[in-house]
Amino acid sequence: MPILKQGEFVGSLDCGTTSVRFIVFDQYANIVSQHQSEFPQYYPNPGWHEHDPEEIQEISEECITQACAKLEEAGWAKESVKVIGITNQRETTVAWSRATGEPLCKAIVWTDSRTKNTVAHFEHLLATTGIEVEPGQFKTGEEGVEALRDITGLKLSTYFSGIKLRWMIDNYSEVQKAHDEDDLLFGTIESWVVYNLTGGVQGGIHVGEVTNASRTLLLNLRKLTWDERLLTFFDFRQSILPKLVSSSEVYGHLSHGPLKGVPIGGLIGDQQGALVGNKCLCQGEAKCTYGTGAFLLFCTGKDIVNSGHGLLSTVAYQPGPGAAPVYALEGSIGVAGSAIKWLRDSMGFIKSASEINTLAASVPDTGGVYFVTAFSGLLAPYWDPGAAGLLIGLSSYTTPAHIARATMEATAFQTRAVLESMKLDSRTKLEHLKVDGGMTNGDVCMEILADMGGFDVVRPDMRESTALGSALLAGSAIRLFGWDMSKPATLAEVNTKGSRTFNPHMPEEDREKGWTAWLRAVERSKGWDEGVYE
Repeated sequence: MPILKQGEFVGSLDCGTTSVRFIVFDQYANIVSQHQSEFPQYYPNPGWHEHDPEEIQEISEECITQACAKLEEAGWAKESVKVIGITNQRETTVAWSRATGEPLCKAIVWTDSRTKNTVAHFEHLLATTGIEVEPGQFKTGEEGVEALRDITGLKLSTYFSGIKLRWMIDNYSEVQKAHDEDDLLFGTIESWVVYNLTGGVQGGIHVGEVTNASRTLLLNLRKLTWDERLLTFFDFRQSILPKLVSSSEVYGHLSHGPLKGVPIGGLIGDQQGALVGNKCLCQGEAKCTYGTGAFLLFCTGKDIVNSGHGLLSTVAYQPGPGAAPVYALEGSIGVAGSAIKWLRDSMGFIKSASEINTLAASVPDTGGVYFVTAFSGLLAPYWDPGAAGLLIGLSSYTTPAHIARATMEATAFQTRAVLESMKLDSRTKLEHLKVDGGMTNGDVCMEILADMGGFDVVRPDMRESTALGSALLAGSAIRLFGWDMSKPATLAEVNTKGSRTFNPHMPEEDREKGWTAWLRAVERSKGWDEGVYE
């Protein structure tokens, strides 16, 4: 057997919405080894979307094992992996037993909209009783809404974890019993995965990283602490919550598998991970990731910018324990790549996701078709959980190619809507948009984005930005390669590969005509299935 070389690498476990991958990077962000596997999606009722937490864990460990095997096939010892980071789909909510370490129900995914009535309940509570901002002092109505946003950066929505957890407690007797008996542990996906990788019920750690925590409706955005006022408002025990940690520190070590003993040094929500991976670390830099959904983050530096136009204030990353956090404005689009998956799996228009580019390119336009992809309501900047998916402008002329092209245009229009809000909030116009994610692999999609948006689209050659973000944070935690997240200059040699720019070619008059029609379509989709206060 050949002697394996010893190197210095960093691993990243990327737990997405439909798949998990483990990637091993070198100090320049070259990929040395990787393995990816999809896991099942469950849609038991309209608007519901679930994952099995144990399946996510099994697939995660399989990806680590297979990527390590491929690393050794390439001639490198697995001991070359010095630290790993983890990045994850955000908001997806897991509830498990402190006593057994086992899930108490399936995870409720970030896209799930079953909680409309729960949102309506808390909207009513905010309007009438209000939220206690100081002992004995309550704010109600619009003042209550503003108080909630001032504490969390967020608004009441089916999107966020606290609402999903409240629904679990109210609707699953096992979860309610565990909460009442102090046997419940709550976490987002990074919390669940770290708990299991570090031993599970046999000594696993229960931590929650701040970018993920900032998506729960339970975190004080300024203090980076769980806020007792919010726990009272949503009626949660403090003991169910994970210990808060920064985005870059050694949290614990892998308890088993081929990387047993290797430290876990970086944790970050996937969209913030892509911001870090694109090295958008300074105020005014932005990126948009096109995966299952699409997420545009604009770095605001040390300042929290409150949006007046439908965007969220969120933590971009915290470079170490006790370090000052970096913040961002975010525009969250619920459906992007998942609409292509729908065309493939539910409608049978295409056999593989990549075929949409060929199909969409076979027609010069959509033939007047507009597709509002509100499968689980609309997120930014509209925030309408009752909006419904809408195909409008259909005629006997319409073909699958027109609908495929309208699907791509929908993502472009929603991106423009978010950028229009960002321009108003930040008072700066983005001349170009950095993009990454699976949808960006298709040139046709990028050309449509540039044309419909009216801006240059810059696509890097190395597009595993999300995984790279958690790798940079992990490497920084042990100062591997001299990386230091608080000193962006130390990352100068990382991911310096080139990029391709897509320029808009559509006449301005045609672009504005399409934009106006899209806005009309959005108005028709709104309020179709509104939540009911019970």
